[in-house]
Amino acid sequence: MTTHVTTHNPVRSDLAPEAGPATTENADTPSRLWSIAGIGAGVAALAAGVSAGMIDPVYDETLRGDAEGVLQKLTTFVPHIAVFQVTASIAAVLFVVFGLGLARRLRVALPVGHLAPAAAAAGLVGTAVVLVMGSALNTEFLAVATKPEIAVPEAAAFYNHWTGTVPGCWLLVGLSALAVHAAARAGGVPRWLGRTGLVLGGLTLLVGTLPVQYMAGLTGLVWLLVTAIGFHVGDRGFRRGR
Repeated sequence: MTTHVTTHNPVRSDLAPEAGPATTENADTPSRLWSIAGIGAGVAALAAGVSAGMIDPVYDETLRGDAEGVLQKLTTFVPHIAVFQVTASIAAVLFVVFGLGLARRLRVALPVGHLAPAAAAAGLVGTAVVLVMGSALNTEFLAVATKPEIAVPEAAAFYNHWTGTVPGCWLLVGLSALAVHAAARAGGVPRWLGRTGLVLGGLTLLVGTLPVQYMAGLTGLVWLLVTAIGFHVGDRGFRRGR
């Protein structure tokens, strides 16, 4: 009589198990380049704000009501317009990178479904759009500044009012700041970052809803720089826990 024995080895003991794909965002320590992008966004936005603020013929008391004079004086601001365009564009791009990175940082530390990550990203991406729109007329009026005869004087006055107001409308940054505060209350970020978000985010939302909305660019910029630097150099507890 012959006996047959069949064996089945579903896993070979002489081979290491095959590694599967990572299934969670916690699989690897994320890069901190997003926080560097936030610092860069703050610096670029500061440069954009300063250069835009220096374009001021429409605010010159001696030219009050003189659109033709505003147009002629605008011809002396070609370098300022160019710097404003370049720095605002760089800031807008870096805002998006920082917003998405901040959302990822909050998402891995908060319960699934928490609204803070989405709110943080939405506020910063929305402000990036504001920066693009705030600098949207620069190309046209850079040409006007070099050839003032091609423009209607009143258009130059409007342009200057636009650059003096729109780029500072950072209302939505207040939303991002309060999102960081909400994340801190849930234990997802250091408390001091949460308190910073509460104070500066609250102020940004307040002035952003009032007829002095361009002042939100000041409080929003301070929050952006403090928060980006804080996450880059002061988030060690989270990185050690990874």
